[in-house]
Amino acid sequence: MSHTHHKIAMLTAGGLAPCLSSAVGGLIERYSEIAPEAQMIGYLSGYKGLLLGKSIPVTPEVRRRAHVLHGHGGSPLGNSRVKLTNVADCVKRGLVKEGEDPLKVAANQLVKDGVTILHTIGGDDTNTTAADLAAYLHANGYELTVVGLPKTIDNDVVPIRQTLGAWTAAEHGALFFENVVNEQSTSSRQLVIHEVMGRHCGWLTAATARAWRDRLDHLEFLPEFNLDRKHKDIDAVYIPETHIDMEKEATRLKKVMDQFDSVSIFVSEGACVPEIVAELEAKGEHVERDAFGHVRLDSVKVGDWFGKQFAKKIGADKTLVQKSGYFGRSAAANPSDLELIRAMVHVAVDSALEGVSGVIGHDEERDDELRAIEFPRIKGGKHFDVHTPWFVEMLKDIGQTA
Repeated sequence: MSHTHHKIAMLTAGGLAPCLSSAVGGLIERYSEIAPEAQMIGYLSGYKGLLLGKSIPVTPEVRRRAHVLHGHGGSPLGNSRVKLTNVADCVKRGLVKEGEDPLKVAANQLVKDGVTILHTIGGDDTNTTAADLAAYLHANGYELTVVGLPKTIDNDVVPIRQTLGAWTAAEHGALFFENVVNEQSTSSRQLVIHEVMGRHCGWLTAATARAWRDRLDHLEFLPEFNLDRKHKDIDAVYIPETHIDMEKEATRLKKVMDQFDSVSIFVSEGACVPEIVAELEAKGEHVERDAFGHVRLDSVKVGDWFGKQFAKKIGADKTLVQKSGYFGRSAAANPSDLELIRAMVHVAVDSALEGVSGVIGHDEERDDELRAIEFPRIKGGKHFDVHTPWFVEMLKDIGQTA
């Protein structure tokens, strides 16, 4: 069957993840294999580019060399955080005029460009916004197939087993800490805090901690000369899904500090955020939020808060807080993610050409089948299961009570 009547558009949106460039490359490669006659474009800067009508074509040269994109982090198309249903924000940013409906502006642009298939590569906000677009167009007599690819290093999209880029982000977070941990040798009684991305979900923090301990397994040590594995191991992992008894933990960590002269903590950027926000607002301080209503975590400074909570109680001489988020999320996809991207892209293209909209993923509510999951079932904020055997075992190994 000919696919000449199709025009395919792609956009990447939200924060970065180590899959965006590769997913775009994978889509171009797959369509070039099975629908080489179909036109393709990429909207620049996510929904911002769609609203402003800014796109670039997929030329024959781009098709021929799309494999290059697999070796890069970031996105060749650029990203932005735009919520089409937040009219006031879109007007304020100059993306639409006063009185215009962003959904209508975006829909009209898709119609003007003749787009029949839209691929959105992003998190739950990106993909549910795409669903709103498709519904709007359908109600107005224009059929658009929207197929999303799930990008988030938090791995927190319901009901998707594994989101694109999360494995790579965990691996690079561990690589980042391999250098940071050596800072514990710059002073006596050093408290090192590694803040990892993850607003509601502790998966990335837990997986990064696990990846770091795996790296330790491949390092040689010289305990006879004060180079013991324990100096570089983790002493605590704090995530949003677990209750943290700060006094009990301070008592435990002080013993570690007394014995080994340093303490290393991995903490999710979303751990204890409700408590921290309540503290700040009780003091009359303004807490910034984004267009989606999410607290801007950079302004909350979770790692610093944990440092202040523990430093005095455990007798730290120096506290160092380091964030691996931007380092990890900007990486090129690792082999595990490349394989996942390849599998998802194949299903995404097949679904799109069959006219089936949805977000591609292994559906945890359908025996992990890789399929186009219906948009109404896609939600963010999936929690990490703290009873996961490897996580329970890790906490036991480091002496932390779950």
